[in-house]
Amino acid sequence: MAKKQSKLLTGKLRIIGGKWRSRLLPVVDLPGLRPTTDRVRETLFNWLQNDVPGAHCLDLFAGSGALGFEAASRGAASVTLLEKQKQAAEILAANIRELKAPHIQLLQCDAISWLNSKPSDRFDIVFIDPPFDSDCLAPAIQLLENQSSLSEDACIYLEMDAKQALPTLPESWSVVRERKAGQVRYYLVRRNFVAK
Repeated sequence: MAKKQSKLLTGKLRIIGGKWRSRLLPVVDLPGLRPTTDRVRETLFNWLQNDVPGAHCLDLFAGSGALGFEAASRGAASVTLLEKQKQAAEILAANIRELKAPHIQLLQCDAISWLNSKPSDRFDIVFIDPPFDSDCLAPAIQLLENQSSLSEDACIYLEMDAKQALPTLPESWSVVRERKAGQVRYYLVRRNFVAK
């Protein structure tokens, strides 16, 4: 098993800020797995700097865990990582052990099925960055809202292929930030947002 894993490991993920700043974690090379770049993560966590400390976070399509580990490093109270692919989940589990991070929970499961199961937890920050060739973005958005999985003023991060149109958002969701980086377009959405 170790030999098979070592063949799959092709890179490192660098945590940008917080208590694990500059820590490098192994990343597995699998189809559809596309770690959010350092540049995009830096922008996102600048946007979220006042929201992350003490927040309960959900990374729906964890992949490399880039977003979830970054949130945990920056003071999130809890992070739940969902990852369907077995090999990716094994690397995530090893990285959680390496970081000695009991506040990070990993579930190896399909994100849409998990949301359909009506999870009881409510989240303050949700990262939605599915594989570009999947059709998971729109159903994930609707299920999060319909299953009452979000806190009243939750923040939702959406990342997608720049060629894709933003899916229809629930009425209570407002896009507050938007950027494009190469082939990626990403958004920060706030629930029940009131401009100050």
